[in-house]
Amino acid sequence: MAAGRVFELSGGHAVLDLVNTLDWRFREGEPDELLASWEDLVAFVEQNGMVTAKQARALRREANGAAEQVLRETRELREALAQVLYAQLDDGGPSAAQVKRLEEYLKRARERERLEWNGAHAAWEPAAGEDVELPLWVLARKAGELVTSGELEKMRACGDPKCRWLFLDTSRNHSRVWCNMKVCGNRMKARRFKAQHG
Repeated sequence: MAAGRVFELSGGHAVLDLVNTLDWRFREGEPDELLASWEDLVAFVEQNGMVTAKQARALRREANGAAEQVLRETRELREALAQVLYAQLDDGGPSAAQVKRLEEYLKRARERERLEWNGAHAAWEPAAGEDVELPLWVLARKAGELVTSGELEKMRACGDPKCRWLFLDTSRNHSRVWCNMKVCGNRMKARRFKAQHG
């Protein structure tokens, strides 16, 4: 079982959940930083199944200056992704500068991969092993997979304009509106009711 903060993984993809770790990014005032510590980052990648429990234990022992740098770079990757993904939703696509910023992280992740033979086929795997940079590179690798797939056609933002968490809409009729019906859906219903009957 993962230690540390428990994350709401409602995005349907680890990369969208990563973007959602800057909570309330669209409200007035400061957003809430959910990746506030190295422990939070390790918990996030473990809960998403991107590292094993053994790797997570090894990473927790690495809480040092290098780990803090990886945390900062992971937040930078997250914000590069946020710019590209929200531009895709809101503006019909990201700018060349936004794509270039994200591309730098994805290229660095590709440089850290090695080809591993597994039974009858090969696969690219992170070469970092239990290295302190593993969380950053597995997230960057997943980001590269997402942005080059057709999955982005299913990407939506939560209907609460202050939330706008990202998620993949895999509902049967592609009509999902909320990141989490129990949280944002109920809150928006309550606001509408209060406005109508207030």
